[in-house]
Amino acid sequence: MSSPDPTTRYAMHRICFTLQVKPDRLEEYRRRHSPVWREMLDALRDAGWHDYSLFLRDDGLLVGVLLTDDFAAAQAAMEATDVNARWQAEMAEFFESGRPDHAMQVLPEVFNLDRQLGLAP
Repeated sequence: MSSPDPTTRYAMHRICFTLQVKPDRLEEYRRRHSPVWREMLDALRDAGWHDYSLFLRDDGLLVGVLLTDDFAAAQAAMEATDVNARWQAEMAEFFESGRPDHAMQVLPEVFNLDRQLGLAP
C-alpha cells in the first residue's frame, strides 16, 4: 500500500474528537472493534472518513482522529445508512451519553507542525 499524496492529505480536514466509554465496559468495547463489521468499514470509507483511528485510555477516554473533506457531510452520509443505525444502537450501551455519533466532542486544532513550518496550507 502506498503512502497518501501529501498534497491530498492537507486538502482534507483533520478532525479529532473525544468520547467517554464506561470504565467497566472497556474490554468489551475493545472486543467489539476487533474486527468492526465489514459493512460498517465500507460505509465509513464511502461516506468520506479517511485514515480514521480510535485511541482508548484506561479510564475510558476515547480519542478519535480522521481526515475528511467535509466532516458535516461525512456525518450526514453515515446517518443515512442502515448499518450506522445498527452499529450506533449496539455501541450506545458503552457510553453514558447514549449514541456516540451524537455525542462527539470535536476538539479545535491549536498546533500543527507542518503548517507552522510552511509545509501545509
